[in-house]
Amino acid sequence: MARLFGTDGVRGVANTQLTCDLAFKLGQAAVAFQGRTILVGKDTRLSGDMLESAVAAGIMSMGGTALLAGIIPTPAIALLVRELACDGGIVISASHNPPEYNGIKLFDAQGFKLPDAVEDEIEAFVAAGGASGDDLPAGDAVGVALPVEDASELYIAHAVATVADEGIDFTGLKVALDVGHGASCLTSPEALRRLGADVTVINEEFDGTDINVQCGSTHLEPLRQQVAEIGADVGIAHDGDADRVMLVDAAGNEIDGDVVEAVCAIDLKERGLLTGNTAVSTVMCNLGLTHAMRDAGIDLIQTKVGDRYVLEAMREGGFIVGGEQSGHMIFLEHNSTGDGLVTALQFLAACKRAGKSVQEATLVMTRFPQTLINVKVADKHALEGNAAVAEAVATAEAELGENGRVLIRPSGTEPVVRVMVEAASADEANRHATAIAKVVEREV
Repeated sequence: MARLFGTDGVRGVANTQLTCDLAFKLGQAAVAFQGRTILVGKDTRLSGDMLESAVAAGIMSMGGTALLAGIIPTPAIALLVRELACDGGIVISASHNPPEYNGIKLFDAQGFKLPDAVEDEIEAFVAAGGASGDDLPAGDAVGVALPVEDASELYIAHAVATVADEGIDFTGLKVALDVGHGASCLTSPEALRRLGADVTVINEEFDGTDINVQCGSTHLEPLRQQVAEIGADVGIAHDGDADRVMLVDAAGNEIDGDVVEAVCAIDLKERGLLTGNTAVSTVMCNLGLTHAMRDAGIDLIQTKVGDRYVLEAMREGGFIVGGEQSGHMIFLEHNSTGDGLVTALQFLAACKRAGKSVQEATLVMTRFPQTLINVKVADKHALEGNAAVAEAVATAEAELGENGRVLIRPSGTEPVVRVMVEAASADEANRHATAIAKVVEREV
C-alpha cells in the first residue's frame, strides 16, 4: 500500500482521492499530534473552500481553534505559525500541480514540515478512523474557527524587511511578475512595489480552475513575452502556493534554482555570512552548480530530492542556504521552508550588491545541457529492480563517462517517473534521455 504522505504532504484529485473525510481526519490529527491552535491557509483552487471547511471541522471536533488565514502562500503559514504562537499549521495546496488536484501539508510550531516518523503516526491515526465517540469533546468544549485578518500583511512586511533592513531597495528596477493565478497574487506584487520596483503583473486574477495552467513557474513563456513587451530587467514567476520561484533575465533566459543558489551562496560568502562555507542542494542539481561552488571555494552537500531533505541537512549542519533546481530555495535566516518571494528578493539584492544586471550576475554559473522527461506510468514503484531500465541507464552512463550523468527516480507527488540526463551537448542529453524514457514507458 502506498504511503499516505508524499514528499510534500498528502495530495490527490480533490473530492475523489483527497476527500473531505480524509481532510477532516487530518484536521483532527493536527490537534492530536501538534496542539490546540492550528493556523490554516490555502491557495486559489476551487476545492480549497471545501477542504478548508473539512480541515477546520476536524480541528474543532477535537476542541481546537482553527485560525483561518485564507488565500496565502505556503511560506506565509510557516512564518505565521511562529509569529502567532500557534501549535501547528496546515496548508491546503497542491503547489505546482494542475487545478483539479489539491493537497494538505502540515507544519509544526516552529514552521517546519513534519518528520517522516510523525507523518507515519498520523497515517496510522487516519487509517484507524481518526477520533470518534467518547474521544471527542462535547458542549462548550468543542472548538471554534477565527479569521486572521492581517495574515497577508504580516508576511509582506516580513519579506520586505529581509531586504530593507540591509539598506537595499529596488528603485529603478523594472519587474515582470507572473503569479500563476495563485496564492502570491495578494503578496508578491505588493512586496516588490514597497521596495521601489516598477512591477507589471500577469495572471493576477483567478477563478479557482486556472491555477498553474500554462502560466507561473512551470510555464515561463507568458513571462518571457511580458519581459520582452515591457523591456523588464527581470521576470519572476511563482507556482500556485509560491513556495518556489523561477526567473528570467532581460533576454528571456531561464534562471532556475541552481543559478539562484549559486548567486546567493557566493554573495553570502563574500559578505562572510555563509555558515560552514557550505550550500545544500539535491542530486538533481545541475553539474554547473557543482562546478560553480567548487570554483568559488564553497562546499556543496547534495541530498535526495525533496526540499524536506535539503532542510534536514541544513538544520543538521547549521547551514543557512539550500535549494532545488525547481526553484524551492530555503534561506533559514528568513524562513523555515521554501519561500518564493523571499528567494526572489534575496536574489535581486545579491545582484544589486554586486553592481551587476541580473543577466551579468548569473554568469557565475555555466549550466550543463540537461534534459528532463516526465514519463507517466501506471505504477511508479515498479521502477525499482527493473532490469531493462537498469540496462538502459548503464548503457547511457558508459557512453557519457565523466562528461555527464543519468538520474532516474519516481516523483514523490505525481504518477510519473522522472528521467534526467546531463551531457556536454543538448543533443547528447536529449538522445540518451529519450532512449531511457522509452524503456521506462514500455516497462513501468
